[in-house]
Formats: sequence, C-alpha cells, structure tokens
Amino acid sequence: MEHLQQSFTVKFEYKVFFTAGLFEAGNSIFNDFLSQANTAVQRKIFFVIDEGVAESHPQLTANIKAYFASNNTVKLVDHILIIPGGEQVKNDTRYFDQVVEAVNTYGIDRHSYIAAIGGGSVLDMVGYAAAVSHRGIKHIRIPTTVLSQNDSGIGVKNGINYFNKKNFLGTFVPPVAVFNDEQFLTTLSDRDWRSGISEAIKVALIKDADFFNWIEANAQALVERDMTVMNQLIWRCAKLHMEHIAGADPFESGSSRPLDFGHWSAHKLEYLSNFEVRHGEAVAMGIALDTVYSNLSGRLSSAESQRVIQLLLNLGFEVTHPLLQVNEGDSPILNGLEEFREHLGGQLTIMLLTAIGQGQEVHEMDANLLEQAGHILTDTQQHQLQ
Repeated sequence: MEHLQQSFTVKFEYKVFFTAGLFEAGNSIFNDFLSQANTAVQRKIFFVIDEGVAESHPQLTANIKAYFASNNTVKLVDHILIIPGGEQVKNDTRYFDQVVEAVNTYGIDRHSYIAAIGGGSVLDMVGYAAAVSHRGIKHIRIPTTVLSQNDSGIGVKNGINYFNKKNFLGTFVPPVAVFNDEQFLTTLSDRDWRSGISEAIKVALIKDADFFNWIEANAQALVERDMTVMNQLIWRCAKLHMEHIAGADPFESGSSRPLDFGHWSAHKLEYLSNFEVRHGEAVAMGIALDTVYSNLSGRLSSAESQRVIQLLLNLGFEVTHPLLQVNEGDSPILNGLEEFREHLGGQLTIMLLTAIGQGQEVHEMDANLLEQAGHILTDTQQHQLQ
C-alpha cells in the first residue's frame, strides 16, 4: 500500500513591549494587549511571582489586583502564587507541580493566561508548566532581570532541570507576549545587574561587532547603573536575539546552537558550583574560556582576544574559576562537553570566534588547549587583582 504524508506550517507571532510601571493605573499597555483577543469565552489570568521580586516590590500584588479591578477584560484569579527565584525553582519539581495544580484548581483553560513575573529561572519553569498543561496555555512573560529582559525571557525556550542536568525537560513554545518593565531593574543587586550584560556581550561577539564596540564605549556607564544605557543594551540584545529566532532553525532541530557561545562550560560550572556562580557570571567565564581558546587554536587574533577579556574585567566580571581548570587533560568541566553534545542531539557543535562579530562552528575541543586557556585566564585574573 502507498504511504500517507502530511506537511503543515504553524505560525508563531509575539511582541516584546518596553514600558515602566506596568501595573500603574495610567498604564494601559497590558490591558490593551489582553483586549485584542476577540472571543466570547470568559478568559482568566493567573499570576506567578518570583519571591525575590515580591519582596523587593511589596506593593506589586496589590497593584495587580487594583489594575484588574478597573481593567476587567480578563478575570484575575485571586490567588497569586509566590515561588522562590533562582535555579532552585527549576531543580525541585514541587514548584512545577504547584503551577499545574493551580491550572486544575482554578479552571485555567487554553483561552486563559498564565503570567510569570520574575527572573529567567521562574520564567523557564512557569513557561514549561503552561506549555504542557492542557497541551498549551497562553503564557505571558514579565522578566525582572537584565538577563531575562535581554535574553532568556524573550526567547522560545522553556524548561526545568532533571537528572542534575540543566533544561533536561523542556519545550520550544513562544510566549504570547513579553513585557519588559524597567522599574524592576532598579532593585537588582549590582551582581545581578552586571550578570545579564554577559549575554549581550555573547550575542555581540557572534553577530554584531558594532554592538560590541558600543558595549566597550559604554562599559563605565553600565557599571554606574545608567538606566538609559542599560535600556539601550537590553533593546539591542533582544532585537538580535529575536532576529536569530526568526532564522532557519528557531526550534534548534539541528545540532547548531550559535546563541550558546560560551555556554558549554557555563552550564556545567553552574552545577559544579552548586549554583553559587550565577548563570550570567558563568557565561562570562565561558565566553572568556572560548575566546582565549579561539586565539590559541589560531582562529582569533591576540589583540581581539585581549579586548574581549579586558571588557569582561572592566565590567567587574571574574573571567575564570577553579572548577573551570583542566589538569593533564582531565577535569569535571570536560564532562560538560559530552552533556552539551547530548543536549544538542547528535554531533558536538561549539561556536568559536574568528573575529569580533563573527563565529565559526567546530565539532571537537582540544583538552590541552583548554588547559592552556585556563592557565592564561588565571594569570590574567590574578594580575587584575594585584
């Protein structure tokens, strides 16, 4: 008998809004978005908030309730779920269960919304819960960190950690909208403010030399927490990220993940440090390692390599960690290569640099060169501290 075959395309579309005071009475941007859906069905919205955000913005839940009291396009679920932020929310499945339980308890259906307010970890977990509940509930992201506003929060990935592996369970499902509110950034620690800048450096290094030059020129303003400059950085980084998603492989069906430059070691370092090293900090160290490796392997000039490392140092990043060191071709960090290959599926593919703003994919890494790179970065960091 002849076989049957079908092919179809699903169109995804979402907007990233930039605002300040999202739930203030005079700000209609959120309600305007909710009003666009033309349906006679009673829709609901359920909020999940990062505990750290709730503590830093004690009026937030009251503001949300007041906002929906006067903007009743969608019915607010009275219970607002507060959960811990950070990687723990992805490591412990009870928080995922709490979101799914709320879907069941409050009758949140596919016409309704689950809105997450928090850092990247909370957005990842809630997005995954929304994606698998009823095979897909509309998810709204409200990122509250630099890292989530310029990178993870505006992408199409969701997930939780499992088997002690980062994002082992997950989905590719875009949010229906993202709202970047600059007021959430005002309460970040200096460490969290800086942490998100590493993802902007990453995307600049592989896609946009002019953007890298701009970050270099504005490094001091970023250190001094100039909000206008930070908003420009977030917007440019988000734009590059979204342009990449619109490319040939948005759901990463192949083994290439250029936006993960510097990430193979970063993900492993997070676990090895028991998440004492934040994601953005680990990415900065991973960028440094792969940049110096790019130079040692003959791809990147010494001058450009030094520019990258100096920028990271100027912004206040550490560029290496004892757990990143390779000794005599052996190190726990090397296990990160195999885990990265598994996560990609099939062939190991690592992005390296041939110039600032230009990358090249390779399929193997030399342990001896990684060892040399680690020593160079250790010496550089010690010299910086003197």
